[in-house]
Amino acid sequence: MNANDSAGRAYEISDDPTRLDPARVHHWLSTDAYWALGRTREQQDRAIAGSLNFGAYDLASGEQQAYARVVTDSASFAWICDVYVDRAARGHGLGTRLVTTVRDGLSPLGVRRFLLATKDAHGVYAKLGFTPLAEPDMWMALQVG
Repeated sequence: MNANDSAGRAYEISDDPTRLDPARVHHWLSTDAYWALGRTREQQDRAIAGSLNFGAYDLASGEQQAYARVVTDSASFAWICDVYVDRAARGHGLGTRLVTTVRDGLSPLGVRRFLLATKDAHGVYAKLGFTPLAEPDMWMALQVG
């Protein structure tokens, strides 16, 4: 899928795993993403291997500019995680277009429940229809280690 950001830059969003730049993704997440600081390359490579991955690529240079990882059964549930936009490409709607592509790509498969977690981008995701959990007391988590 091709998309332009609000500054007029053209991108292609793809779930082709051969296009990913795993070293770049690891660098972004392990050094600049509060939820993945210190994540090892081996952990990141396993996460990529076990997930559906989306990249946004600058059409002019071919360079990856954004990433999103989805843990899904491709039938009813998807957890969107590791959404990251390169600092130089931020602020022009690329992340919104990336998550929209994820949502729109999985919806025809029957996926109706999309979850994500964020500390600081609630407004971005609210534009796409995400809301706080209606019944957060139903959800539980287990943190090991």
